[in-house]
Amino acid sequence: MKHTVLVTGSSRGIGAGVARRFAREGHRVAIHYREREDDARAVADDLKREGCSVMLVQGDLTVPSEAAGVARAVREVFGFIDVLVNNAGIALPTQLVTDTTLADWNRVLETNVTGMFLITNSVLAEMISQKRGAIVNISSMWGVTGGSCEVAYSASKAAVIGYTKALAKEVAPSGIRVNCVAPGFVLTDMTRAFTAEVIAGICEETPLLRAGLPEDIAAAVQFLASEEASFITGQVLSVDGGRCI
Repeated sequence: MKHTVLVTGSSRGIGAGVARRFAREGHRVAIHYREREDDARAVADDLKREGCSVMLVQGDLTVPSEAAGVARAVREVFGFIDVLVNNAGIALPTQLVTDTTLADWNRVLETNVTGMFLITNSVLAEMISQKRGAIVNISSMWGVTGGSCEVAYSASKAAVIGYTKALAKEVAPSGIRVNCVAPGFVLTDMTRAFTAEVIAGICEETPLLRAGLPEDIAAAVQFLASEEASFITGQVLSVDGGRCI
């Protein structure tokens, strides 16, 4: 059965990898972006050339009216949103918590937590009325273990995990499943800027001795959204090469 899938923050990196995975499996995919229209359009154009069914949708998910507008735009084109992947997020440069300004703290929490809350609420009412749907939230290994000099990011990603578990309990009677993926170090446009020495050091600290790829995360997300995971909800799946063992 093919679904409509909304992947937030899918112009690049993990989000783009997730969008590609669902689209290439024949699902209708909404590629969401806030500012990176060119990147999002490049992902969409590549998938369209492959014959995939995709659309672009823009919006700042921290603004209630824009979050609602994103959900409405997807429904107008593709109909009922079967799967929501909450991937949109930001991180600060590595820094001491005492060097983190209130403005930076608020920006991270608003993007990583409030945005997730608003877009989820924008699709949840219809999921509840239809008594079906799957939500997969993207956290981080730092949300599980906490990262030194990553306090704001770690706090936001820990909140994603708590939100996942609580919402899973709340909406399970309506037939909706809510799960979470906690990635480890993943090679993306952002992390490829690290020096080769830094990346090698991270790989040495990872039991599987390699960095992750967006495709690794996408496979986990796709599984949790699929019927094969129909008896799984409220879980956090660490896809980190063993870093959190």
